[in-house]
Parts: sequence; structure tokens; C-alpha cells
Amino acid sequence: MPLSGSTRKVLAGPLRVRDADAGGQSGTIVLRSHRGSRDRAHTRRISMRTIVVLDYDPTWPEIFERLRSEIWPAVSDVALAVEHVGSTSVPGLAAKPIIDMSVVVPTDAEIAVAIERLATLGYVHRGNLGVEGREAFRSPDELPPHHLYLCPRDSIGLANHLAVRDYLRTHPEMATEYGALKKRLAREYPHDIDRYIDGKTDLILGILRASNFPAARLEAIERTNRMSVGQGGAPADSARRE
Repeated sequence: MPLSGSTRKVLAGPLRVRDADAGGQSGTIVLRSHRGSRDRAHTRRISMRTIVVLDYDPTWPEIFERLRSEIWPAVSDVALAVEHVGSTSVPGLAAKPIIDMSVVVPTDAEIAVAIERLATLGYVHRGNLGVEGREAFRSPDELPPHHLYLCPRDSIGLANHLAVRDYLRTHPEMATEYGALKKRLAREYPHDIDRYIDGKTDLILGILRASNFPAARLEAIERTNRMSVGQGGAPADSARRE
């Protein structure tokens, strides 16, 4: 029987299910196993939704433009742009069919106003979900599936998104390799988002290095992402979204 977001169930043996909506993904359960004499916890999120990676769909930019056209009038006096990011923004790249987009504001000072403006469109603010410099939102159900973020222009979260996007747009051979990797991981771990993310992390970090991403920021992304996956939290870098 499907678990609701509030359902908690204790299973016999070394695994325990807790917080069925952990990580902000509907239909996600968290499995925790205890290993070794120190009873260390190893946590992994098992999604009741199937991870699906599709061939590139040329309608994805059109969907982004439709969404952008609804958002921009509400934030145009406080924002600099609405960027299409993530894998659906790269022509030819296989992706999960969910549009990723970021509203870019000049500084932290504009964030509160932008959150208020987005709320008038039905976007529910969810905080930064553990990622500094990136505010996340729950999107209205009636719109095409998408993830909306709000980032200051100089934030590491935005720089990360743009660096990966721009590199893949100009290196189609790497986009092909990345798409094939995602398809393989989706086949191998169709309900295990942590293993899917972890399987992509090294390639994402390689892309950031090749794009001359600042070393200090790269180390911070890698450290936070590895920690988040290991603890069953929300990853900080592009790996979840790409």
C-alpha cells in the first residue's frame, strides 16, 4: 500500500523506514541500516517514484519559455533574469522530463521581495533545503513539471548551474556521454535517488573542473554533495537536477 508523506512504519530487522517525505520528494522513504560495532547509521532514500531519463525533447525550451512568461512580469522589477538550467536546457541531452529554472536577483536584498512576488503566482517557498544561496519553491500543480529556484547573481548555486549548462552546450560529445550515463544509472537504480546521484557526481565535478570552476567552490560543492547523499539529505550540486 503506498505510503503518504506523513506515514511512518517500523520494519523488523536492520532496516527502519522514517519520514516518508524526507528530502522534499513526494513518495520518498528513507531506509536506515545500522552497521558495525559502533552502530553507525547508513541512510539511503528509496523513491516510490521511478527515475525516468528520456531522450532530449525539443519542446522543453518551449515549456521553459511558457513558464518564464508567467513568472517574469511578477519579478521583472527586482530580478535580472529567469535562467533555464539543468539538463533540459542543453540541446540533445537526455534528461528527466522536469524543467529546472532559476530566478536571478542582484543581491540577497531582493530575495524577500521576490519570494513574495512568486507567492502571488502560487509558488510555495521551501527555504534553501541545505543549499546556501539558493531558495527552492514548490510549484503549482496545474503547471508543467518544473523546479523553480531563486538565486543571487553571485551565488555558488547559480554559478554551478550555469557552468555545467554552458559547458555541455558547447561540448556535445560530453553531453552524449553524460546522457548515456544517466540512462544507465536510471536503469540500474530506478527507485534509488542516492545511488543515481552518486553515480553522476564524479562526471559533474569533472565538468566543473573543465569549465575552470574556482577550486574553493568546487571543493565546497563536492564536500556538501557527498555529505548530503550519505545522510539522505538534499544534494547541493547539480547532480540531483541534471
